Amino acid sequence: MSVQPQSETERVTVAWQALTGWLAEHAPVSHASLLPPAADEEITAADARLRQHLGFGLPVELGALWRLCGGVEHQHLEIDEEGEVGSGAFLPGGVLLSPSEALGLRLPTHGQRDGWGGAQVVPWLTSDEAGPLFGHYAGDDGVGKWTFIDEPVTKPVYPSIAAYLETVHRTVIEGPANLMGGANRSGVVWGCLIWENPEAPVLGDALEHWRPVH
Repeated sequence: MSVQPQSETERVTVAWQALTGWLAEHAPVSHASLLPPAADEEITAADARLRQHLGFGLPVELGALWRLCGGVEHQHLEIDEEGEVGSGAFLPGGVLLSPSEALGLRLPTHGQRDGWGGAQVVPWLTSDEAGPLFGHYAGDDGVGKWTFIDEPVTKPVYPSIAAYLETVHRTVIEGPANLMGGANRSGVVWGCLIWENPEAPVLGDALEHWRPVH
């Protein structure tokens, strides 16, 4: 009996469940940061607004992911006196944006041009929560990086959200530590999965409690 190939939506579901299952066991505070699924009405409205204002719809994979998790909320850690650990930043690209946060970044403000150069993509991750000025996007061609500092978007780095999530999961369960590329490595501190560059750390005093997964 032949096995039917998974759709990209099914791959997102399987990859997300595998990754969050790992979090529940090894990084429970990060797991506690997951918000409930976004409402279908919110996702449908996001798709409609994109089509109305930009002429393209929501990437199917991103809608599927939001139906599993509508974003994250950092948990308060009493031990983290300096507030250096963001429990919801368990993906190497940062935190998962909610539908409203994503559209707030992607849709042009009234009377202004599209700062994304017309790219048919939607931001879904950012490691710059104060701005934000950069992060990862999702589009029909895959996942890449976006920034408001210079060029709006890069070429895709991963062929899909599913492939990105599968690589994150493979990194934490098998390694190697540099499987995602770049200098950041996966590690756990105070029950949180945090990606850190040991050569140029940003965790500050919390770094002494950070332990690499591999």
